Amino acid sequence: QVQLVESGGGLVQAGGSLRLSCAASGWFGTYNMGWFRQAPGKEREFVAGIGWIAGTAYYADSVKGRFTISRDNAKNTVYLQMSSLKPEDTAVYYCAAGGRLGVGLRIKPDEWNYWGQGTQVTVSS
Repeated sequence: QVQLVESGGGLVQAGGSLRLSCAASGWFGTYNMGWFRQAPGKEREFVAGIGWIAGTAYYADSVKGRFTISRDNAKNTVYLQMSSLKPEDTAVYYCAAGGRLGVGLRIKPDEWNYWGQGTQVTVSS
């Protein structure tokens, strides 16, 4: 069983940066990890993921070049560094574990096994 706790959300102006953290307890090292987000009235969507074997990173097109995902297996923590934030990045951000990642793969939230409670990110214009 894996438990995930996100932190680092908040209010930031457009163009600013935030770093989200996701601390995992339980079995962590062999899970793919991901970040998803859900804006009001919208479906939850994939943002970024990182594989457990080689640490390969995957990104949604909307965040490529602006967001960076990383993991520290020794600390059981995954990070999402967000830069050049836009108002459309406003959402609740969720950490997830246990899903599939791959180039060209449609990454579906319902295929991920474990979820955190979410952290709000608000980007003002």
